[in-house]
Amino acid sequence: MKRTNAGRVMAFVVLALFSLLMLAPFLWAVNTSFKTEADASASPVTILPEGGYTWEIYAGIFRTGDIPTWMVNSLIVAAGVTIITLVISTLAGYAFSRLDFTGRKPLLAITVASIMIPGTIFIVPLFDEMLAFDLVDTYWGIILPQVVAPVMVFILKRFFDSIPRELEDAARVDGAGSFLIFLRVVLPLSRPIIAAVAIFTFVGAWNNFLWPYIVTNDPDLMTLPVGLETVASGFGVVFAQDMAGAILAALPLIVVFLFFQRQIIKGIATTGLGGQ
Repeated sequence: MKRTNAGRVMAFVVLALFSLLMLAPFLWAVNTSFKTEADASASPVTILPEGGYTWEIYAGIFRTGDIPTWMVNSLIVAAGVTIITLVISTLAGYAFSRLDFTGRKPLLAITVASIMIPGTIFIVPLFDEMLAFDLVDTYWGIILPQVVAPVMVFILKRFFDSIPRELEDAARVDGAGSFLIFLRVVLPLSRPIIAAVAIFTFVGAWNNFLWPYIVTNDPDLMTLPVGLETVASGFGVVFAQDMAGAILAALPLIVVFLFFQRQIIKGIATTGLGGQ
């Protein structure tokens, strides 16, 4: 019993140290964001600022930038990308997992291979396509190029493979077709992985800077990462301002994680991604 308790205490101490180590960059960013620029760029680096903590950096960002509008834009874009990606990825993943159609194996191979292709390669043709469809400076122009996610298709396909086929066979005996089985049997059993995919997609869309930066020029359509970049000072070292912007951009995602951390952890455990 004593050995067991000692082992638990040691495990707790080790995990606590690792947690502090993982939190250190975030805590440093928060600390820096409340310093003046002079204290943030002082050498040698100090944890506590000589001039004291201040809200001035945050106040300056809110004065010069339209933070509420940019947050709403980011929410619209991230939610739109998440919903459409889920629809496409779940249908494609189920088709690859359960349906036997012509070209299934080559298409699956192409899907898996496309995971290794950097997305930046497609920026120029995607921008030309948005110009052709007159979607530059529109929400659809920001959303649509982000909804194709081969890695999510593959993850969902792997999960659907693990669902016993006997459940679907029983539904077919009752007269259900493939689409009804997908809606009534497969999707309810897939809630953990769907929640995890939705959260990962939402976070990726929220943090995406490059594509929204390229396809939008209208300040009223800018997402939060793009908008924060426009208010950043172009002169000298602005460590405090950079950290304050990063904290503002990360806060909504922290809230999402706090609300859905069980689904995230369960989704990772379900897919086996934690051991990859």
